[in-house]
Amino acid sequence: MSSTLLEQTRAAHEEVERLERLIVKDFMNEPPSSKDRLYQGHRVRQLIDTITSTTEKLIEIYEDKDNARKDEIAALGGQTATGTNVFSAFYDRLKEIREYHRKHPVARVVDANEEEEALLKEEPQIEFSGEEAFGRYLDLHELYNQYINSKFGEPIEYSAYLDTISQPQKIPHKLKSSRQYREYMENLLAYLIYFFQRTEPLQDLDRIFLKVETEFEEQWVDGKVKGWENEKQENGHVQDQLTMIDLDYYSTVEELMEVGPEKLKEALASLGLKTGGTVQQRAERLFLTKDTPLEKLDKKHFAKGSRGAEQNGAAAAPQQVDNLKEIALLEAKTKKLCDLLSEAIERTRDNIMKKQALTYEEIEAEREEEETQADTESDDDEQQIYNPLKLPMGWDGKPIPYWLYKLHGLGQEFKCEICGNYSYWGRRAFERHFKEWRHQHGMRCLGIPNTKNFNEITSIEEAKELWKRIQARQGVNKWRPDLEEEYEDREGNIYNKKTYTDLQRQGLI
Repeated sequence: MSSTLLEQTRAAHEEVERLERLIVKDFMNEPPSSKDRLYQGHRVRQLIDTITSTTEKLIEIYEDKDNARKDEIAALGGQTATGTNVFSAFYDRLKEIREYHRKHPVARVVDANEEEEALLKEEPQIEFSGEEAFGRYLDLHELYNQYINSKFGEPIEYSAYLDTISQPQKIPHKLKSSRQYREYMENLLAYLIYFFQRTEPLQDLDRIFLKVETEFEEQWVDGKVKGWENEKQENGHVQDQLTMIDLDYYSTVEELMEVGPEKLKEALASLGLKTGGTVQQRAERLFLTKDTPLEKLDKKHFAKGSRGAEQNGAAAAPQQVDNLKEIALLEAKTKKLCDLLSEAIERTRDNIMKKQALTYEEIEAEREEEETQADTESDDDEQQIYNPLKLPMGWDGKPIPYWLYKLHGLGQEFKCEICGNYSYWGRRAFERHFKEWRHQHGMRCLGIPNTKNFNEITSIEEAKELWKRIQARQGVNKWRPDLEEEYEDREGNIYNKKTYTDLQRQGLI
């Protein structure tokens, strides 16, 4: 029945409307868990992709580049080469419909409701590694190994590496122009894009990157790209970026030889110079470029196939500037993705720190507990507890009886600033907390003894003022050892220190 172009157009419009209703119906169901929410996002993403492809087909039909639609509409009106015959076109169409139903007498009509229910219950296949834990954490171990084993990296812990991926500006510029750094940034960006597409399927990443590129172009022209503000892009100053070796630090060829043959070879190749010879010959050839511009060097120093000194100095520089610009754009996109995935990066860092303090058995037990909790999360959310009076929850997770709530005054909230603004529900719990460790620790941090004088005191300022008054009062009635310190003689008589000293001086004791 869909052999005609108009029927295909009608079916495509119907399909688009059906998918739109299905998306709305799916969004009306609130997912009970993060796993179901991820499934919902990927289902909707697939429906949107289907709508997009169907709409593109409709656009091609309406453009009618081959005039097929126009000819079909004319044929329906009975217009032929010999003239107009409406009845002939009508009976031909009727014959075609009858022939179709004769060939397919038992064609099954698909119930749209059943198909929609099946689509809403579908669980798309999403690929996550075990370390990613279904999108909760990032798995950057391969990139971490690439970073610590590179020339631009440093030997740091994996948890510290998670902070460096969003801070590429800390890497020196002379190391960023290498092919190794470019490959690392491309791999890092590719992984972040892949992870973002799996965890945020409804985000329009193309639109996000378009905005990033637009802002980057404006900032690059003004020289305000973060980490590249002082970048010299003139042809005369790009030479240091090309060679990756700052020749100003070397005063002799012997000092330049300590860089090593590989770096010298890379630096010479980037300038179009010959890369052969011993380490000393390479160093001498490169050292010539310190004070002599490329266009003034003898042609014998350039490699075969190069265009010579006239174009090496003029063409190589813009090419390398574009290369640095592409690397800076990779960094800008990576920073944007790190901002969008900041919560996942923070969860990954916390998970790594916690794993370092656990044994293998504890890690496995915790992983099994998380899987069990994820499976039962939806069941717990469905069992909503009826609590219209908003009573406090008991030990069993259910509201306490109302009579107990009124008897102990559990509806009254007491906050203690000394305990870190901790809330105590009920008078009894509030009176009891003055002897608990939390309140005692708070008083100890304030340098105040936790005595009965400070009962009912919950404010830090009030506690400090009371302690000052107590200290002032003790200053008037402070302990005087000459009158209050007691001494005992051999007969058991007790005297204060002053009396005992006077009698001892007189020889009476």
